[in-house]
Amino acid sequence: MMRNLILGGALTALFIGAAVLSFFYTPYDYAGLSIPDRLQPPNLTHLLGTDHFGRDILSLLMVGARTSLAVALVAVGIGMGFGIPLGLWAAARRGSLVDEVIMRANDLVFAFPSLVIAILITAVFGAGAVNAIIAIGIFNIPVFARITRGAALSLWEREFILAARVAGKSALRISVEHILPNLANLLIVQATIQFSLGILAEAGLSYVGLGAQPPTPSWGRMLADAQTMVSFAPHMALMPGCAIILAVLGLNLTGDGLRDYLDPRLRRTRT
Repeated sequence: MMRNLILGGALTALFIGAAVLSFFYTPYDYAGLSIPDRLQPPNLTHLLGTDHFGRDILSLLMVGARTSLAVALVAVGIGMGFGIPLGLWAAARRGSLVDEVIMRANDLVFAFPSLVIAILITAVFGAGAVNAIIAIGIFNIPVFARITRGAALSLWEREFILAARVAGKSALRISVEHILPNLANLLIVQATIQFSLGILAEAGLSYVGLGAQPPTPSWGRMLADAQTMVSFAPHMALMPGCAIILAVLGLNLTGDGLRDYLDPRLRRTRT
């Protein structure tokens, strides 16, 4: 339990620390071109090598972490901000028209992966990080709505909720004061998981040209740039690929560790 949380927390802290540090320091100017230094392998001058434009890969990865962090964070925030209230509302109105409309709308969004949604959005508004955020955020809404509704439905049958209803509290007040606090642990763990999926989605969208646009660095576009140079400059693909793997692994381990730590039933089975 604690091993996953510690290892995941360390990898996540490394990812977030690199993103934050990039606001104040990078080894080189990430946008600076240096053709004589192009395609250098990792060395003492450029620790992770350079790309086909002579840009320092470590600097690009640091700023790319900032891009991934911003996109995933805002997209998960959109999913939680809309999905949780919708899930609480659907659970409070179980079996009603409101519940049916919300869940069928969730099914409709689930029918279109985030990449397809991004293609639809960018076809109208153009490619960019903002549209990637909107696409990933829209896909996150039904995820949080379903999880919130499913967990809230079981709570509505509990004795303390029945007591609150007898006391005359409205469904809205019960949802905010009693249901939501009891779902906090579950939602925190799910947010961690969706955060890692947001990083993957952002990388995928950037890889196909629908995410952050030049000159803003992105791990996905770094992979796209490297795909024709793997045979003679494998570090160009290896470095951003490892960054994506470590960031996603760290967040998944953190979510797994938090789930075990915050769930008293799992904690008892391990003691």
